[in-house]
Amino acid sequence: MSIDKYKDMLYMDRPVSRKHKPMPLENRAAQFAPFAALTGYDDAVTETARLTESKIELSEEKKAELDQILSNLNLVISEHPKATITYFVPDEVKAGGEYVTISANIRKIDSVSRSVMLMDKSTIAIDDIISIEPDSAEA
Repeated sequence: MSIDKYKDMLYMDRPVSRKHKPMPLENRAAQFAPFAALTGYDDAVTETARLTESKIELSEEKKAELDQILSNLNLVISEHPKATITYFVPDEVKAGGEYVTISANIRKIDSVSRSVMLMDKSTIAIDDIISIEPDSAEA
């Protein structure tokens, strides 16, 4: 393709409308501002930067200690004992998760499904629990 073919157009003035005034340069640039070439890029960067923790594997001694605390709480389960529980919540998007600590009354301890049901009917898997501290008046 030869540039000579378009030589007559190279130095022409820009066409000017007789009906409309030229748009100011600020407005011309602003009309392209909402365009995002990489839709979701900011969300992806934020998600990548978000940190997660690895699940801690408990020793046999610590597991036995937790089982004993749960057993003691089960003795007074009819009183719905209150305890502070720290447990692992897996992340829904990426590997790992986070540790959450709550203080709640226990409704039921199910040794078959290995879960603790709280009074609000939420459940925590016993295998995800890393610590349980009964309130001083309990167990």
